[in-house]
Amino acid sequence: MASYKVRDNIYSVGAVDWGVRNFHGYEVPRGTTYNAYLIIDEKITLIDTVKAPFNDELIANISEIVDPRKIDYIISNHTEPDHSGTLPYLSEFIPNAKIYCTAAANKELKAIYAQDFNTVVVKPGETLNTGKYTFRFVPMPMVHWPDSMSTYLEEEKILFSNDALGQHIASEEKYDDELGRELFFERSGDYYANIVLPFGKQVTKLLADISALDINLVCPAHGVMLRGYIGEAVQKYSDWATDVTDDKSAVVIYDTMWGATAKHAKKIADRWRAEGLKVEEISLKDKHHSYAIAKLLDAKYIAVGSSTLNRNMLPSVAAFLTYMKGLRPQKRVGLAFGIYGWSGEAPDQIEAIFNELNFEILPKEKFNWNS
Repeated sequence: MASYKVRDNIYSVGAVDWGVRNFHGYEVPRGTTYNAYLIIDEKITLIDTVKAPFNDELIANISEIVDPRKIDYIISNHTEPDHSGTLPYLSEFIPNAKIYCTAAANKELKAIYAQDFNTVVVKPGETLNTGKYTFRFVPMPMVHWPDSMSTYLEEEKILFSNDALGQHIASEEKYDDELGRELFFERSGDYYANIVLPFGKQVTKLLADISALDINLVCPAHGVMLRGYIGEAVQKYSDWATDVTDDKSAVVIYDTMWGATAKHAKKIADRWRAEGLKVEEISLKDKHHSYAIAKLLDAKYIAVGSSTLNRNMLPSVAAFLTYMKGLRPQKRVGLAFGIYGWSGEAPDQIEAIFNELNFEILPKEKFNWNS
């Protein structure tokens, strides 16, 4: 990916990772980007960096615009290595560049890379002036790491949102409305469900913090920039953060040994359809658990089924439920089901997870063989 001019003096200089398909256990079927942004002013500012293997691409992209050694400031919105991976190199290449970050980020950078950096710790509402531009820092702890923040460029009305409002997608398109509404919100929802879902309270606070800002462009750390669907995306985040779901939507998620549990999954799906619900059936043999979580994001009803194997759920179902428990969806209605030969523990174990998540529980359905 070459550098891309976003506006006069503002450039996207990050990298596109076309080949990645797994992002720390989360399936990314369309790849991703590691976005970084360069702002040219009396003082030159780089917002975020890229994953370490893409260091040369970052440097090449910056070099199309300016000598990288002329960078004065680096704003580190988030220390996770896909955003900060080239900071160790840059700190040696341009040692006088000051790195602006939160107190938590300062601590984490030292821990992750086992070295000291030339950091300036910022607090909420503090600003950095680079000449004609003013950057306002908006910390957003636990969206989705303790160190996270976003940065608002006042004169251009741009929010550099880091992991908020992002999407995992590699594309030639640069903006949400170029990607198209359906694909943009599919990738946005998939991203929120698998990355941001546990942090609803923190997302709600972030939305309140940025509500007073006049934003006409959002530049996230992953995916395309937002200009056409900003209002819709913020509303989606508000709904997802408060577990607003579609009362007419359901998912049936299962795995099966010899096909009987799959048959019962279809029976449940058909019954719910007859009651007016739109239902997606998801076999964990065919789909990754991160796909299933994304489909649960808007669904009110969830049925999870498994055959019983060695007095337990099938491993694929156990993995899905462990993943779901960590992401903590709320305000769902759960139904546990499964077929068994002689012991039948799986539906009880599934229901126990539903109870941990405070789901409303429908009577579980378990049957001996095909009875």
